[in-house]
Amino acid sequence: MSEEDVNARRLAVALEYENGSREAPRVSAKGYGLVAEAIIALARENDIVIDANPALAQALAGVELDETIPVELFEAVAEVIGFVLRARERMSS
Repeated sequence: MSEEDVNARRLAVALEYENGSREAPRVSAKGYGLVAEAIIALARENDIVIDANPALAQALAGVELDETIPVELFEAVAEVIGFVLRARERMSS
């Protein structure tokens, strides 16, 4: 597989969640290839924690932008949110 094929398959999904909110997280950005690279670069530039979870990203790719995540993905996304909160805590220590 060429590097171009690998980049075209690269997927990034960004979630937005306000800690303590009663609303479910929502998909705020998603894309493949160059769009995925731009999402990842923007996250890094803004010190946003990135969790590499290809299976979850693939599942979330089917969610429309600005839509909340489906109930069947709550547990998996909760694990990611926990990972992000722990990582932020370590970064601020």
